[in-house]
Amino acid sequence: MSDIAIMTDSNCGIMPGCEPFPDIHIIPMPVLIDGETFYEGKSITAEEFYRQLASDAAVSTSLPSPGDVMDMWSSLLRDYKELVYIPMSSGLSTSCASALALASEGEFEGRVHVVDNHRISVTQTQSVLDAHFLAEEGKTGRQIKEHLEEEALDASIYIAVDTLKYLKRGGRITPAAAAVGTVLNLKPVLTIQGDKLDAFAKVRGMKAAFRTMCKAVEKDIDTRFSHLRDAGVLKLGMAETAMSEEDFLFWKEKYREYFPDMEIVHYPLTMSIGCHTGAGALGVGVFRVHRP
Repeated sequence: MSDIAIMTDSNCGIMPGCEPFPDIHIIPMPVLIDGETFYEGKSITAEEFYRQLASDAAVSTSLPSPGDVMDMWSSLLRDYKELVYIPMSSGLSTSCASALALASEGEFEGRVHVVDNHRISVTQTQSVLDAHFLAEEGKTGRQIKEHLEEEALDASIYIAVDTLKYLKRGGRITPAAAAVGTVLNLKPVLTIQGDKLDAFAKVRGMKAAFRTMCKAVEKDIDTRFSHLRDAGVLKLGMAETAMSEEDFLFWKEKYREYFPDMEIVHYPLTMSIGCHTGAGALGVGVFRVHRP
């Protein structure tokens, strides 16, 4: 067994109990529904989450409590010498800042290494896998943290939203804009480039949204990631919210047609993003990998 535990939150798309390697450990993200707290992948499924969201329940996501984080750190440090913790992007949540403060005190100082990784979803998953492989190669916790932070921005995510309802509910668009957009079948395309979920484009129909995302990924590969493409260390990712298997496989095949020579990995979009997009959202991305 490695001397280093790799810990992350369920925002990466890996649910508790589904960890791909024994040294990877997942803390579930809390979900609040009508004032009651549930935990992603443990006490609430994606199906139930989107059912509640569609029924207009008061749904929001929260952060793991400092107590829960520290309890998990303490438990893991009984079996491991060091721990690398990779929370969701500091630009999307205060979870990272809170963890950095906690890691500087008491038994955790010098043993817990919090990565300010600027990632979420499939790109965050890749960072977790990279950390695992770096630990296998004998890197220390500090070296893994430095490596992941150095390469953190070598990733892009684009998300096409099928409904404007939840962007309106969250105040990201006005009710008037949502009404017009619904009539015109407008599909917003959002992007995550490190720190924030931002607007990227607005097109008519999901097929046009998908083409827009694929062209954006292609441009990233041909410009700022061209050296990574040439080195053979790029992968493609896909993610979705509550989409039927048939629909997802349709889009995956279309993605493969755009990039026939690249590997595609898939994890579901997390509930933290799903709160803003609702069901039927589709995400694509491209990112650096440590081990091809």
